[in-house]
Amino acid sequence: MQHAYNGIPASTLRGAVWRKSTLSNPSGNCVEVARLADGAIALRNSRHPNGPALIYTPAEITAFVQGAKRGEFDNLVDAE
Repeated sequence: MQHAYNGIPASTLRGAVWRKSTLSNPSGNCVEVARLADGAIALRNSRHPNGPALIYTPAEITAFVQGAKRGEFDNLVDAE
């Protein structure tokens, strides 16, 4: 089994099925995610699909998503 690590070229993640939010903008400024065979979660920039991927544990992704749902990161984006 391939060992995934932060910065691994996304194109080398065998079997990764990448998806992005339906809220992604049409100019391609998106983050895509994929669950890996070992349960880890990979993220990549959709503009650079062969570029580096960041790899997170399920617990790390859960903590981030829960924080985002609670608005803990709202200060990082411009108000619309």
